[in-house]
Amino acid sequence: MRPQTVKAFALIELLAVIAIIGMLTGILLPALARAKEQSRTVACRSNLRQFMIAARIYTQDNDGDFPIAYLSKMGHPLSVSYAWDFTSTKDWDAGTEYVTPGVLWQGETNERIHQCPSFRGGNNWLNDPYTGYNYNTSHIGGFGSGAAFVPSARDSDIRMPAGCAVFGDGGIASGANKFMRSPWATARDGFAERYAGTQAYRHLGRTNVGWADGSASSAAVLFTETDPAGIEQIADGTGFLSADNRAYDLK
Repeated sequence: MRPQTVKAFALIELLAVIAIIGMLTGILLPALARAKEQSRTVACRSNLRQFMIAARIYTQDNDGDFPIAYLSKMGHPLSVSYAWDFTSTKDWDAGTEYVTPGVLWQGETNERIHQCPSFRGGNNWLNDPYTGYNYNTSHIGGFGSGAAFVPSARDSDIRMPAGCAVFGDGGIASGANKFMRSPWATARDGFAERYAGTQAYRHLGRTNVGWADGSASSAAVLFTETDPAGIEQIADGTGFLSADNRAYDLK
């Protein structure tokens, strides 16, 4: 009886299989990465919708006023930096500092929703544990301290809620920003460095926005029109939601 023989792969056949597997991997990996980013985009928009729900509850509880963007109260032994997302309290005598949910949440929230799932980088603000989003400080959130404090807008002041940005994906050259700025200064907000309040288009070339009507959506068009002195400071992949202030203004 003749022994059975096993037909082995020739070297050329093995190389062909390896090449095919490599080609398939090269095709599938970008698709998988895109699908993963799309899921992060959906999660990001969900975070922004929760911000808008919280903002609506806040205005209902505070005679229509939106929450402040930031307010500093320096004192001894406690100095407090209130902000829309987190509040930081420093005890100079004890040498300690702790962070709690900010003004928007009126004391309590799931802090992790402040981390945009696609953001990578520093928070640029005190010891905030999570970061990635900003709040319209040019036209809505109040800011400052003492006699220089600028009050928040009221919900009834917004004439076109579907076109007025309230929260969004914040991003600048050095990381994140939490105070959204319109591209051009106003009498209310004369902050010189407009590029420090840009939006980050980090979701497959798009940026997510929470609008005053309570919705959250993605915007694809990036604008860089602003004070000529600051254009060079705008980081790649960041910009404004409109060439003028219309995407931020109350009118």
